[in-house]
Amino acid sequence: MKKLETGSVAPTFRALDSQNTEFSLADFTGKYVVVYFYPKDNTPGCTLEAQDFSALLDEFSALDCVVIGISPDSPKSHNNFVTKYGLRHVLLCDSDKSIASSYGAYGEKMMYGKKVMGIIRSSFLINPQGNIAKTYYNIRAKGHAQEVLDDLRIIQEK
Repeated sequence: MKKLETGSVAPTFRALDSQNTEFSLADFTGKYVVVYFYPKDNTPGCTLEAQDFSALLDEFSALDCVVIGISPDSPKSHNNFVTKYGLRHVLLCDSDKSIASSYGAYGEKMMYGKKVMGIIRSSFLINPQGNIAKTYYNIRAKGHAQEVLDDLRIIQEK
């Protein structure tokens, strides 16, 4: 697994959202973008993280920042997840885990004391030029959205 570094070009991607609409990272050129990878819809940590990003969406939007969550789940699963929790940001499907792999967010991890292959909870703050402004690997869901928002404010002040 190759981790991305600050300053590197963000890997481009195209993927479907919960409504089967195709999105591309290029659609957001000129804006800040938070891309966060999470293992599975409707699981406790992933739900907490998604709800936190959704709750802070107005603050991210005020800073001209788009929030995108990505997991291997299907558009139908994402649609159920969005509906159940009233999520307001884009969720994209990465069924073959190619997007997560390109960001270093898929690989070997420890789960219940065993090594398994899976999505490594990770986030990336991408600047308007399409470069990685900040990386977050192996994060804890609780409080993470606020941490990213705080970092975005600091980066924009520079």
